[in-house]
Amino acid sequence: MKITFFSAKPYDKEFFVKGNTDFGFEFTFFETHLGPHVVQAVENTDAICVFVNDKVNQQVIEVLAKKGVKVIALRCAGFNNVDLEAAKAHNIHVCRVPAYSPEAVAEHALAMILTLNRKTHKAYNRVREQNFSLQGLLGFTMKGKTVGVIGTGHIGAEFCKIMLGMGCHVIAYDVQVNTELVNKGIQYFPLEEVLKQSDIVSLHCPLMPQTHHLINATTLSTMKKGAMLINTSRGGLIDTHAVIESLKEQHLGYLGIDVYEQEEKIFFRDLSENIIADDTLQLLMSFPNVLVTAHQAFFTREALEQITEVTLNNVYQLMHHKNIDTTGALLV
Repeated sequence: MKITFFSAKPYDKEFFVKGNTDFGFEFTFFETHLGPHVVQAVENTDAICVFVNDKVNQQVIEVLAKKGVKVIALRCAGFNNVDLEAAKAHNIHVCRVPAYSPEAVAEHALAMILTLNRKTHKAYNRVREQNFSLQGLLGFTMKGKTVGVIGTGHIGAEFCKIMLGMGCHVIAYDVQVNTELVNKGIQYFPLEEVLKQSDIVSLHCPLMPQTHHLINATTLSTMKKGAMLINTSRGGLIDTHAVIESLKEQHLGYLGIDVYEQEEKIFFRDLSENIIADDTLQLLMSFPNVLVTAHQAFFTREALEQITEVTLNNVYQLMHHKNIDTTGALLV
């Protein structure tokens, strides 16, 4: 059986080849992302494996179906880039990795908070230039601050526990209440109230029509002046232009994003010798109180090992007409 990978980086090849020992699949790797421009390159394959920025729309799925593809395997948790109805109509299974080292993403969210707060990235550059001044590096003590968590699934729950360990007062918003977190003392409130009370807001919810631009001009105006906003989930949760205006008005105090709404042609690439024509991103990165990382929150050895194992097992089970687990891995 053959799996064709898109958006494949050297680390994808390393981990999937190593993890294939127990499965014996035949692999083909494409570094380009999947979309209408390249789907015709798919030949003689049983499954395709895609990542967050691959475009698996109706047009792509129609071609995949004609070419005999039986499985679309997402090596990530999000699936907003796949037309599930089209896949169902063409009898193509879609599976994902619903939970892989949620600690990895939660820990990266904390790293972004501490970097923005204590300005360690600026301090590092200063000291390398023999500048040992502390002026401009003033931060705040985390203990006692109110942290609002939007979305308390696997990752959000881990983030809540980390912030409790930091001595923070943690409140949350989700359509489903996590009783384990309630038992730990975390209170659930409506979204507006969480935004209103929080010194730090961290987004850990999926991107869907109901959550698109969850953070917009209206919701930003309800946040505390000087509050910090962190997004390690999906870029589309934030209205970037509204965030920029809030930063300009000095209402939003800090912004940390590991995801960006228009990241498709930028993230996961080395553009150090290129001119980036995205004026919005360039403007964002010009603010001294903004931290941008390139969708790396998931990027730990443990997470990649879990992604590999679950993805290959999903494909194996589906290709052998067996039921895969009921944790949300099978979407269609």
